[in-house]
Amino acid sequence: MPTRSPARIPAAVKWPHPDRGSGGDPRCRYNARMKIGRYRIDPPLVLAPMAGVTDKPFRLLCKRLGAGLAVSEMTNADPRLWHTRKSLQRMDHAGEPEPVSVQIAGYDPAMLAEAARFNVANGAQIIDINMGCPAKKVCNVWSGSALLQDEPLVARIVRAVVDAVEVPVTLKIRTGWNRDNRNALNIARIAEDCGIAALAVHGRTRADKYEGDAEYETIAAIKASVRIPVLANGDICTPQQARHVLDVTGADAVMIGRGAQGRPWIFHEIAHFLATGELLPEPGPGEVGRILLGHLEQLYAFYGERAGVLIARKHLGWYAKDRPENAAFRQVINRAESADMQLRLTRDYFAVLAAGERLAA
Repeated sequence: MPTRSPARIPAAVKWPHPDRGSGGDPRCRYNARMKIGRYRIDPPLVLAPMAGVTDKPFRLLCKRLGAGLAVSEMTNADPRLWHTRKSLQRMDHAGEPEPVSVQIAGYDPAMLAEAARFNVANGAQIIDINMGCPAKKVCNVWSGSALLQDEPLVARIVRAVVDAVEVPVTLKIRTGWNRDNRNALNIARIAEDCGIAALAVHGRTRADKYEGDAEYETIAAIKASVRIPVLANGDICTPQQARHVLDVTGADAVMIGRGAQGRPWIFHEIAHFLATGELLPEPGPGEVGRILLGHLEQLYAFYGERAGVLIARKHLGWYAKDRPENAAFRQVINRAESADMQLRLTRDYFAVLAAGERLAA
């Protein structure tokens, strides 16, 4: 059984490289020197791009709590949408630690190339192409994972974007369109041949959406067939699962999506476990409350009070989802119409949980 060490949520997390502090521990064989272009991804743990989730406040929080890279929610390649309020917020990278990775989505090679240039001019240091989103509204306009059905178009898009910018270009895909049409291996070879710097693979087809178990054997086959870094994505919700996925796929990094919702400290937990073999205890309600209250403040500052309060509701639900009092908490918190009320209710909720934990100790 792995040993447990005291819980601590640091201001920032650094990967313990074998040549500076790990004492050469063989458990540090996980790729602490993984790079995308000139950027070291340290630790090799990446926050997946998620529409409506990986906004600037959440990216900053996950980076502070140990993510080596945090990819933005996707931005549309259509230039007519670049100057809307939502798009301008998605393109705000001021003060964001490097490397800044921005995901673009679309179907037209020339349009995607121009979107890449535009985002680089606005601070992007890595461009990620979305060929993994399974959402119907994205696939219906021949974007996201729908592109996997047209390998020649994939090649034209990738080549156009790579040629358009000087920064590294990455690609996120699924294993295929459906279980009868798994072509991720072909796509991976196309990506490498066209100059993609790293490939993230979600271990499901588009038809699977988020159901069933991720198929890590496909990711392993891809890693064995290409020389570029491969990031494994899908069902990574614990440190033990992260290590298992790295072991069975040989991937250079793991990409975490839903596992970080309501648990942004998962990156620190995984980095610590990979480096030491120790499982950190779950942060207590007092620590969770402090993290959440800071997150809420950042949402209000970024979006303004009204929008921040509304956006915060989903995060509040995720933070509280594993608590037995979650249903009652959500009913109360969703009635909060002001930042002051939302903060007060949240502070009171976690204070009561922390008091109960102290009494039970």
